[in-house]
Amino acid sequence: MQPVRNTDNLARSLVLILAGGALLFFGKPLFVPLFMGLLVAMIMYPVCTALERRGASRTAGVTVCLIIVIALFAALLALLVWQLRSFLGDWPMLAAKLEGSLTDMKQWLALNFRITLEVQDNWLHDQAGQVMGFIGPVLRGTVNVTANTLFMLFMTPVFAALFLFHRRVFVSFLEEMAGDRYAHKLETILRQVIRTYFQYVKGMALVYLIVGILNSIGLYLLDVPHAILFGMLTAIMTIIPYFGIIVSALLPISAAWTVHGSIWYPVGVIGVFSFVQYLEANIIFPKVVAAQLNVSTWATLVAILAGGIVWGVAGMVLFIPFAAMAKIAADHLEEWAHWRLLLARSASGKDR
Repeated sequence: MQPVRNTDNLARSLVLILAGGALLFFGKPLFVPLFMGLLVAMIMYPVCTALERRGASRTAGVTVCLIIVIALFAALLALLVWQLRSFLGDWPMLAAKLEGSLTDMKQWLALNFRITLEVQDNWLHDQAGQVMGFIGPVLRGTVNVTANTLFMLFMTPVFAALFLFHRRVFVSFLEEMAGDRYAHKLETILRQVIRTYFQYVKGMALVYLIVGILNSIGLYLLDVPHAILFGMLTAIMTIIPYFGIIVSALLPISAAWTVHGSIWYPVGVIGVFSFVQYLEANIIFPKVVAAQLNVSTWATLVAILAGGIVWGVAGMVLFIPFAAMAKIAADHLEEWAHWRLLLARSASGKDR
């Protein structure tokens, strides 16, 4: 009877996972800002409670936390705008360099491969037409992504404030859901969840520090001016999905081209950032964050991939603490003991 019972439990778990995945996928417009707000609320919870212990009202404490969050978002956007304006200021000189490099390349091709300038101009004209046809859908997609990102940035602080202000209501709801059987474990689980979110933010900060150092080393080896500044700024700006890495890379690319006058240096900068981003996504992030959350690297990588499939970039950020919360629940619920084997790290700190 035991194998049959285990098979039934596994089938039930798979059905729940598939149903939950479908719900999360189709409910993305609601769940992404909702859970982003929950993440921010748990990060700001110690600040809010500290203010309340010092005599501040709950409204005042939540307002201060909201101001802090909005100030951080505004600082990131201001940094993004500053970098974009700096690049646009250098664009006329870069455009002249690009035109000169293109002319030199055309002359080199005509001289070494007997490709006439007329043939090259016709080919470039055809390619420009194809690129313009490709740019239209890309721009429409970019506009949609931008609108969704702005909506998320607006709703995240709103949900965070609501979670902080009505936190006792949500705790009471969880107590009713848990029932008498798990009521004595709920407080312990909630405290561990809040501590886990703090560890997650700590791991994220460490990831950005490592990425910034690697970026700076790569730019320094390419003899790009202000390598440390550009390397750290690029690492910080990756917090902003899509646009952060693109815009922040424009400054070091333009600086490399301006100083050295060779197109291979900007290509080298792109290569450095691409390589570091690959390391960050596949090695640094899973390893560092998994260690901070005490979740196996395997489970962290699966959470990143699953989050990317369901919610895109936002899912890659949010599904990791979901895995950590599932691990905490598995530590306290005997029914989830089999999931603990997949989620937990060994006592020595190495993955099972």
